[in-house]
Amino acid sequence: MYQALRPLFFRLPPETAHWLALESARAVAGSGLLGRLWPAPPAAPVEVMGLTLPNPVGLAAGLDKEGRYIDALGELGFGFLEIGTVTPRPQPGNPKPRLFRLPAHEAIINRMGFNNHGLEAMAANIRASRYSGILGINVGRNKDTPADQALDDYLAGIERMWSLADYLTINVSSPNTPGLRDLQHGDALRSLLAGIREKQLALTESMGHYVPIAVKVAPDMDEAAVRFMAETLREVGMDGVIATNTTVDHSAVLRDPLGEETGGLSGRPLAEPSTAVIRQLRAELGVDFPIIGVGGITSSAAALAKIRAGASAVQLYSGLIYRGPHLVADCARAIAGGSGA
Repeated sequence: MYQALRPLFFRLPPETAHWLALESARAVAGSGLLGRLWPAPPAAPVEVMGLTLPNPVGLAAGLDKEGRYIDALGELGFGFLEIGTVTPRPQPGNPKPRLFRLPAHEAIINRMGFNNHGLEAMAANIRASRYSGILGINVGRNKDTPADQALDDYLAGIERMWSLADYLTINVSSPNTPGLRDLQHGDALRSLLAGIREKQLALTESMGHYVPIAVKVAPDMDEAAVRFMAETLREVGMDGVIATNTTVDHSAVLRDPLGEETGGLSGRPLAEPSTAVIRQLRAELGVDFPIIGVGGITSSAAALAKIRAGASAVQLYSGLIYRGPHLVADCARAIAGGSGA
């Protein structure tokens, strides 16, 4: 079904196609049509960050930035959804065009820039949804927030989303907000995560329930940086890590007419770099620390490779654009059965 529709979507500008696909799914959500077109994967429960996921294949942040499409996406068989990135205040993101398809590479370049309507709009969308599955919320800082005040933005996001999220993700790895990736290193990382952990413990006491927090990291770290990240996650007491975000390394697509567009590269060229980071994180963090693998999963084999590298669960985004919603069930079956295509 999706393969028949894809040529139509690909004739449209990428951001228009993105909006049209989601709005179409939203229009029929609740009718049962989505479930009939793309049957749910078999149950394959897995425990991650203290949460029981119906299956280990989730939606990555970025597809639904504001929680407008939770109900529709929840009918596609995902074991969990992650929405966002959301910032405390609304912001328009970067000028258009800011989203580019590279079909020959099954890749996407984006420089969206955390376009969203802010925390209050997302909260309203979540409250209006019927979705009852595992929901993660990815929080970031506003573009115009000074670097030395970044923690305040993250704390605002955590506090506002605490009662609505099953888990929270701290995004310090998008390449499209100036200076954001600087928070992944040295004292800046340690100070940021220590402040977040302090807020997590305070909210647990005041609100009466615990919400696990993961950190989303970049694929462009060298081995020393990955080692430092792992040490800091353990030291501070974070609950999990999501590896990885998009890459600024466009070397795999430079011959493509759009390969030099500014922004983060995702899709098939990201598969091995992100898996390499997962592999090192697992070696550094030990066997029990939760790792959610994301990046370049365009086949069930790619999903299985991330599990074998040490991921506890996986997330999809760009692969859905090229392969369609059936990829969710394909990946879930492959992980459950230990083989993929």
